[in-house]
Parts: sequence; structure tokens; C-alpha cells
Amino acid sequence: MKAPSPGARLVGWLHQQWQHKGVWAWLTAPFSLLAFVVLSLRRRLLRLIAKHTTRAPVPLIVVGNLYIGGTGKTPIVIAILEELRAKGWRPGVISRGYGVRAGSEARTGFGALDPSRFGDEPALIAQESGAPISVHPNRRLAWQALMQAYPQTDVIVSDDGLQHATLMRDLELLVQDVRGVGNGWLLPAGPLRDPPSRLCTVDALITRLTETEIAPPSLNLAPKELVARMRISGFQQLQGGQRLDPSQFLKFCANKSLAAFAGIGAPERFFADLRALGLQVPLTTGLPDHCAFNANTLDAPEADLVLITSKDAIKCKLLRDNRIWVAQTHSTFSDPRFADWLHERLRRIQTALR
Repeated sequence: MKAPSPGARLVGWLHQQWQHKGVWAWLTAPFSLLAFVVLSLRRRLLRLIAKHTTRAPVPLIVVGNLYIGGTGKTPIVIAILEELRAKGWRPGVISRGYGVRAGSEARTGFGALDPSRFGDEPALIAQESGAPISVHPNRRLAWQALMQAYPQTDVIVSDDGLQHATLMRDLELLVQDVRGVGNGWLLPAGPLRDPPSRLCTVDALITRLTETEIAPPSLNLAPKELVARMRISGFQQLQGGQRLDPSQFLKFCANKSLAAFAGIGAPERFFADLRALGLQVPLTTGLPDHCAFNANTLDAPEADLVLITSKDAIKCKLLRDNRIWVAQTHSTFSDPRFADWLHERLRRIQTALR
């Protein structure tokens, strides 16, 4: 395993500190208290503004998180879009487009999108779901452009935006991972962008777990709580397009040396998933979230095969390296009636909007 970069080590250290109320938490607690005051005042002001803000003509769902960094929200968004389409809805997506220089107008598209123009996560969502997407930091501009370009859209899913107070929304789905709310404190003493009391105001709390992680105790705070299990469902060669299921890939890897790279919020989660399948991966490299990929990034000259995530694969399409294989994932909700619950809620909202 390669030694992580200084930046990655700092991020890892902070996440460790945020799991308990130790020295770091108490030293930075005054700043978190100030953040709480500022957030409260800002939210009140933006709510006043929101009363005079135009709302979308169709139901709008926000899928967000409290814990800073990656909580596995993107696979949940994709799974929700799949459930909606299976129920007959025609969903569209809005996103901030992290790391993309925004212009005065939102960018819209569907299918295979350029991650340098839309962002890696929006490009992945568009590719995996087939839903149209609109990208801009101003979510109101994003949904207006989406509805203009794709008027058949009858429900909008906002990838993140829980803290975007001026975005008029009908449903809030909060995603967390096994870390929950950490030590329960706001940044910088803790990992939260909103106080944990926010759990009581959302419509559903979704805990995203891998197949090997143990679900935390139910908090009984949100009206609906469920688990979304994410598993590796197969592997696809980046250049050749060959697809293998996990058992086939295990046989394919026999007597081959493997390396794995991940530029996601929690790289170790990806490496643990690979090990859980029975893969021996001696070289693992965690990279910063949203990291740009090039031939030098995947530095593993001795490896026969290089494994990456779907999110990273979006940025690797121009790499001519037949060793690269993409781990494909699938999320399953613990509540078999979650799609029905979501469908019925949206039908009532749709009726009220007419």
C-alpha cells in the first residue's frame, strides 16, 4: 500500500478526531459555536428570501448529507432515479457541478457528458441513470434550465442542496454512512455542516453501507429510516468493454498482480469492498475526492490489472491502458416498499401543484 499524501493524511486525521470529542474538538469548539450562530441567522434570512422565490412546477426531491465529504450519496441518487423510472416517472437531476467553473447559465445534457464541463458526479449520474441533468451552483437556475430543455420531466432530484435554503423542495432525503453524525458537532470541531437536530426535519434517513458494514442503531428521529446496501456487481474493462461478474473476475485475476486507485470521499471503503470479494490487492492508493486522472495518476507499472471506481472511470476515458478495469456497483434498499412510499408521496405533491 502506498503512503498517502500529506493532504490525505490530514483529512484522515481530521476524520478520526471528528469521531469523538477529544482535544481537537474542544480547542475548536468556539469556532463551531460561531458557525452555529451564523448558520442559524443565515437560514432564517434565506427562508425569508425563499418565500419570494419561484418554485419548480414539478415535485422536487433533495438528496443531501450532514457529514462533510463523501457519504456515498451519488450511488443513492442513481438508485432513486432507477426506482422512479420503474414507477413510471420521468426524473431529471440538478447538481452544483463541483469543481466546474460555472458561467451565467446552467449546462444541461444527458447520456455521456464531459466531466470537465459538468463535474464527475453529474457525469456519472447522467451515464448510469439516463436521466437529463442540469448543472449550476444556483439550483433555481439549474431547474429552470432543466425544465426548459427537457419539459417532459415530471420530478426533479437535486444531488445535494440540503443546505441550499433558497431551493424550494418537497421532499428531503438525508444520506449518512456508518459514521453517522460523528461527534455531533459542527465544523471545525466536528464533521457536520448542519446540527444533528436536522435529522428530525427530513422526510427519510438513508444509511448507506457496504455489504460488510454493520448498520448503526436506529435513531427513530426521521419519519422513515432505511439502509441502502451497496455491493460490487461486476467489473468492466475500461477500453475493451468486456464485462465479468465477480466470480468470473476472481478467476480472471488468478496469478495476476492487482493495484487499486480511488479518488472518492472514503477510498478505504472501496479497497475493503474489493478484499471482501476475495481479491488480493497489495497496492492500494487513496486519492483526493474529485481528483483529476491521467496516465501518471495510475502509477502501477508492475501491476497486471488496475482497478478503479465508476466515479473515477468517468475521467479516464481517454487513457489507453488495457489493464484498467472498473468496479461497477449496485445499491439495494432494505425497505422493499421504499419505492412505493416515494411514489405515493410524489403523487400527492403532484396533485397539490396542479
